[in-house]
Amino acid sequence: MRRREFITLLGGAAALWPRAARTQHPEKLRRVGVLMNLSEQSPAGQRAVAAFRQGLQELGWQEAHNVWVEIRWGSGNAELYRKFASELVALAPDVIMATSATVEALRRVTNAVPIVFVAVIDPVGSGLVKGLAQPGGHVTGFTIFEYAIGAKWLELLKDIGPRVTRAAVLRDPTVASGIGQFAAIQAVAPIGIELSAVDMRDGAEIEQAVAEFARGSNGGLVVTAGAFGANHPAEIAAIAARHGLPAVYPFRYFVSAGGLVSYGPDLIDPYRRAASYVDRILKGEKPAGLPVQAPTKFELAINLKTAKALGLAVPTTLLARADEVIE
Repeated sequence: MRRREFITLLGGAAALWPRAARTQHPEKLRRVGVLMNLSEQSPAGQRAVAAFRQGLQELGWQEAHNVWVEIRWGSGNAELYRKFASELVALAPDVIMATSATVEALRRVTNAVPIVFVAVIDPVGSGLVKGLAQPGGHVTGFTIFEYAIGAKWLELLKDIGPRVTRAAVLRDPTVASGIGQFAAIQAVAPIGIELSAVDMRDGAEIEQAVAEFARGSNGGLVVTAGAFGANHPAEIAAIAARHGLPAVYPFRYFVSAGGLVSYGPDLIDPYRRAASYVDRILKGEKPAGLPVQAPTKFELAINLKTAKALGLAVPTTLLARADEVIE
């Protein structure tokens, strides 16, 4: 009897050992916050988050197993940025991945939680980091492009609309990067191109300003990067089409939505790369020692249907350089 009791007890203990081991040494569930400037319905936003999640998975982070990802969608709304920034910080995350203007909202509520940004234009000029090589604080990440790209946008506008002598620059006046992009374009504008600024805050305001601008002759548009445009690319492209204006855009999704031509970085790649910085921070590295990185992939997209509707002949040299041509 005693022997049977001993064997039964030993077997029960053996069955409990794996469970006990898991209880004593569970894999720590890390928490990662994500604050997007786009809306949850945005296809571009969904692709970006999917790329970030895939990047984490490739590095060994499995959701609900060793990492939990909390996502908030700011929808281009500064009030939502502030609200969701506070919500995410209150969850005590190990690190937050943030996009564009949402970073500033996070910095107002924490100077301790590590932040990896994506799609920031001028992190040094905006005060997010002390330097690109040595960020020096709790923030680092991936820039979207340099202001010098404005020269390329004007060059494209002249290539595709050689008669253009006036250009309205659509910019976000509420953030430093919006003002900075317009200033940079002014600095490189060739003689013979007259520039004017159009604020991008809501569709009605843009419609009115572009309609007034279009009353003159030989006009064109340059659309800079900003939260409103990112959340309303089809609306911006439709305004340009209604007024018969050739327009250059900063990202490919504008061309997919009916815009004429775009030149800018691949927007998905930085989200995959951001996962690597999140991984390194979760493993103990500090943002201060992770250099800010520039985009590595740029793409040119052209919509021939829009060009035809505007009565424009796209140069063959431009078509040969294009990464995507919509026919």
